[in-house]
Amino acid sequence: MPVKRRTGSTKNPPILSHEFFIQNHPDIISCVAMVFVVGLLFQATASLASLFIVMSHNVTNPQEEAIVMYTYGVKDLALLFFYFLICIVMHAVIQEYFLDKLNRKMHLSKIKHSKFNESGQLLVFYVMSVIWAIEIIRRDGYLWSISKLWVDYPHQEMSYLFKFYFIIQIAYWLHSFPELYFQKVKKEEMAPRITYSTLYLSFFSVAYLLNFTRIALCLSVLHYTVEALFHCSRLFYFAEKTQISDQGFKLWNVLFVFVRLASITLSVLTFWYGLSVNQRSTPSLSEGNFNTSIIRINCLLALCFLQAWMMWNYITFHLKRMRERALEMQQQKKKQHKNQHKKKRTEEDVNELPEVDQNTKKLTQRSVGKTGKAKH
Repeated sequence: MPVKRRTGSTKNPPILSHEFFIQNHPDIISCVAMVFVVGLLFQATASLASLFIVMSHNVTNPQEEAIVMYTYGVKDLALLFFYFLICIVMHAVIQEYFLDKLNRKMHLSKIKHSKFNESGQLLVFYVMSVIWAIEIIRRDGYLWSISKLWVDYPHQEMSYLFKFYFIIQIAYWLHSFPELYFQKVKKEEMAPRITYSTLYLSFFSVAYLLNFTRIALCLSVLHYTVEALFHCSRLFYFAEKTQISDQGFKLWNVLFVFVRLASITLSVLTFWYGLSVNQRSTPSLSEGNFNTSIIRINCLLALCFLQAWMMWNYITFHLKRMRERALEMQQQKKKQHKNQHKKKRTEEDVNELPEVDQNTKKLTQRSVGKTGKAKH
């Protein structure tokens, strides 16, 4: 799907230059993706093209099972590459047809423009992921039977929706790295984006490879729900809907702490108690069983440290805001005190003058005040 990019300049950049590739990257990448789609139409290339589009590693016996189940393997790399391209194209579509139009209406500054685009993109992805994951949880019944998170491990067999969810998650967070170049993100904004993209990519990749997909799915729903609320509130803040954004941020402050505690509780329940019942002494690559004490404890520590790190950033952020507000209040008080002192001193100077001079001074001040108001 070609995307027409709108730029402020009417000049076309030189072909094969950086600016040319940045402006036309959705069209270029969509053409590359279309090569694989067209390949499905021809018998000679259909088998090769299907590796990039159709889900691989089917482990279902059609005579015994009605539901098609999949596992992971090397062929998933081709699948990741294709949907990596699709994520870049969809990013450009959302940017062009939704976010850019809103930006032009609101006339945001360059700093707010970048943050608005970031929040808009993430909000769409988070909401889509939460709805998708909740549907998987509903189908598989994890909500009513939490023991399914660790019973019958290793969970190698996945439904189509389940496996596709993790493929899209990994592909999306992979695509966020070239987007730093395509969106011309400033150097000071790159560090936080690279940090959270790397953490997301590591989390989903490790969970996918070690067959801890069920616990990863549930944790992602908790985290994505709170993040979606935060970015939604930030969009309302940029749109100057302060009353809605303030209520959203207050709700986010409460839910953020709750989700951190819930994530740690669910992780301890799964890795420390649930999986310990059937743990092994050594991992088995052929069976996909990585339920050893070392791997479980390391995964649990990584999740706990991650929650602690996010909580630390949350606390430092609010402490910084409190100091900034206290400093603003001090400056306002100093300004008011200075104005009151100046006014009092002026009145004392006037009172020290003779009666005739006092009346003249007051009339002069009134005339000056009226002149100033007339100018305004």
